[in-house]
Amino acid sequence: MLVKKAVITAAARSQRELPLQTLIDAEGNRKSLLCILIEQSLAAGAEEIAIVVWPGDESSYAQAAGVHASSVRFIPQPEPRGYGHAIHCARSFTNGDPFLHMVGDHLYISTVSTSSAQRIVQLAQNERCSVSGVQPTRESLLLRFGAVGGRRVSPHGGLYRVDTVIEKPTPTEAEQRLLIPGLRTGHYLCFFGIHVLTPLVMDILHRMLADSNAPVTLVDALAEVARQEQYLAVEDQGRRYDLGAPYGLLIAQLALALNGPDRGEVLSQLIELLADRELAGIGGGSST
Repeated sequence: MLVKKAVITAAARSQRELPLQTLIDAEGNRKSLLCILIEQSLAAGAEEIAIVVWPGDESSYAQAAGVHASSVRFIPQPEPRGYGHAIHCARSFTNGDPFLHMVGDHLYISTVSTSSAQRIVQLAQNERCSVSGVQPTRESLLLRFGAVGGRRVSPHGGLYRVDTVIEKPTPTEAEQRLLIPGLRTGHYLCFFGIHVLTPLVMDILHRMLADSNAPVTLVDALAEVARQEQYLAVEDQGRRYDLGAPYGLLIAQLALALNGPDRGEVLSQLIELLADRELAGIGGGSST
């Protein structure tokens, strides 16, 4: 199984401007988040990339894609029928092939030479099945993520055969259905935001959308995948940064800067900033 296509979703109405935000990457180059994600997809082996966008956003996204605009296909999501529907909009693009999927409002940073996308693609190609990146997540954050349950695949400590997938489970539901021996108490495996998906996912989404007018989630489709074919989850050691979170753009920019050659200078300026704030706080306290 070769993964030569990538689908990036960026059509959510409340998040559609986030991929257009400009960041300074680890090498000091000014780029949009969208451009960074495109380049990570290319580095992972993708030769064709589709971006699912809100109708009418094609031109602004083409501008944000920069030099890659001519080689990227922009696909509008005509109606807001959920995350699963956004992915399904690229069905004709994937055309029965497996594909890398990344969400367009997250920045992914790896601390090793290979990116998270590269590692997940390589595993999916080796195992010839769908693979999702996951990270152990404390139960207080479960309502923000989809989560998986399953069993470890020996001898790989961070590799799991998935048998259960739940969208934003409650702690009680997670304790009953998603416990995995060996994880820290109160922690569960939640999606990282990078997947490699087999053609079965598109088939399932197509059927779900035909059967109901309700919004369709990717998690519901992945739960069905786990029942029909091998589906793996792998713990990823990278970090994800949600630009839609409070101060998300700021934190993402700091993460990029601290992962690059200017790390020392950035740390020095942060220390100076904190020292100035501390001094200002002490001065304010002494005058009352």
